[in-house]
Order: sequence, then C-alpha cells, then structure tokens
Amino acid sequence: MAVKLALQQIRHCRAGFAELVDLAAQAERCFLEQIEIDMAGASWFDADMCAAFGALLYRFGHNLNTVRLLNIPNLVEQILSKNAFLSSYGRKPIPDTWGTTIPYQRFETKDERYFASYIERELVQRPEIPAMSPRLLKKFRESIFEIFSNAVIHSETELGIFSCGQFYPKKNLLVFSVADLGIGIPGNVKKKIGSQLLPERAIACAVDGRFTTKSGPIPGGLGLKLLSDFIRLNKGAFVIVSDKGYWELRRGQTLTDKFRNAFPGTVVTIEINTADTHSYALRSEISPSEVF
Repeated sequence: MAVKLALQQIRHCRAGFAELVDLAAQAERCFLEQIEIDMAGASWFDADMCAAFGALLYRFGHNLNTVRLLNIPNLVEQILSKNAFLSSYGRKPIPDTWGTTIPYQRFETKDERYFASYIERELVQRPEIPAMSPRLLKKFRESIFEIFSNAVIHSETELGIFSCGQFYPKKNLLVFSVADLGIGIPGNVKKKIGSQLLPERAIACAVDGRFTTKSGPIPGGLGLKLLSDFIRLNKGAFVIVSDKGYWELRRGQTLTDKFRNAFPGTVVTIEINTADTHSYALRSEISPSEVF
C-alpha cells in the first residue's frame, strides 16, 4: 500500500519551509515504499523552492522509495516544467520563453567547476543584478560559491547539492536557493566547538562570521557575512534553514524561529531586490575600511 502525503502551497517564507520540513518528517521512516505526494492543495509553488523540495525527494529515493507527484495544478505544473524540475518525474520540459528561470539542477560534490559555471551563467551575469564594482562582483561570486563549498566540506553530504532560482519581474525579485542533505549548520557547529547551540542561534553565529573553520581566500562564514551585508543594503532578503532552525534577514530586520520538525540538511536562499538602482563597491576601494 502506498504512503500518501499531501502538500499545500509552497512559498519562499517560513510557512513554505515549514510545509517541507513536515513533509520530510512524515517520510523519514519510509523504506522500500511507494510515496504518493498529492499536490492538489499546492495552488502555488515558488520555483526557487525546488532546490529544497528536490533535495527531499532525492533523499526519499535514496532510501529506496518510489516517489510519485499527483494532481499537480496546471499553473504549478507549468512553473515546474519551465525550470526542468519535473523532467525527473516524466514531464516534458516547457521552453522558458522569457528567460526568468534559473534551472533546477543537482550537482555531485566533485562538481565544483560545473557549479561555478552555472552560477556565473545563470546568476552572476544576469542583467537584473545591481551594478557592482569588479572587486565586489568577484567577492559576490566567491560568496555564492562558498555556499557550495560549505555543503561539500562542512555538511559532509554524500547526496549532492541542489540549486534553483527564479526572476519575478512584477515583484522586482531575483531569488536563488542552494540546498544540501548534510549534517546541518547546528551539527557542524557542535562538531567544531564541542557544545550544542539552539539551531537558530547556530545559524546566526555562522552568518555573523564567528565560525571560520576553513582556510583560503574566503574563510568559512565570511562569504555568508558578505552576502548578508549586501542584502541588507540592497533591501532584499536572506533566508537560511538548517535542522530545526530558521533565520531570516528581511527589510533590514532579523527574524529567528524554530520548526517542530527538522530539515535534513541546509537551505540558503537569497532574494535580490532588482529595483535597486544603487551601484555597489567594497568600502576598501574608497577608504581604508574593509567591507563596503
């Protein structure tokens, strides 16, 4: 007998992530099952959330389950076909005529070069990105790439990295998400410092750059700090979900919360305000200070 689950609308907000972590909890013990996910109630699905959703479905499949998506509303099916998400579930892709999608893709942990090309082509070079000086653009590129590096090095994931995004012209938003199925930020912090922090607190400390566990041009944590600084000035949003922790920076204000269930890994989402007409540069380019 199939395990029947249901999904409601999914938006890139706390409620949308709560829906996904509850889905993960319901299927956590499934093994060698047929999982049927009824999407009739998902009247909307923000395309960038495919990174987190795809990660969960891959995890279900890794546990030797068969996954079927049922009763997908027509509008949602169009959205998830344009970004190639449903190609893995028997649907034919729909051409992205307006060029608004950042296609859904799964990367192996060894695919650093492919991910670098992907973010360069699909995100960094998009005309909607606010103007940045060459040095800041380089740091921005490195900071996005650090999300991938963190997933490979710190999360210890063996199931890959999942990414997707979407440009919403009417909302003046460019949204990009990366998800992994590793030990999560709270688990990594506990491993590094030997003590347990609340999940949301662990995420906040990672964003603040307090845990710099990686050597190299951008030590671990500093990439997240630069992204949060940029998003704060850009008046966009920055969301991180890991384990039971939820951390959000929106309109310059920080919100932390805790889910009743855990996401089995980490999701990092940036929302760039494309109506922003400012030009950005590192402060070190115009003064002795280090950042912006």
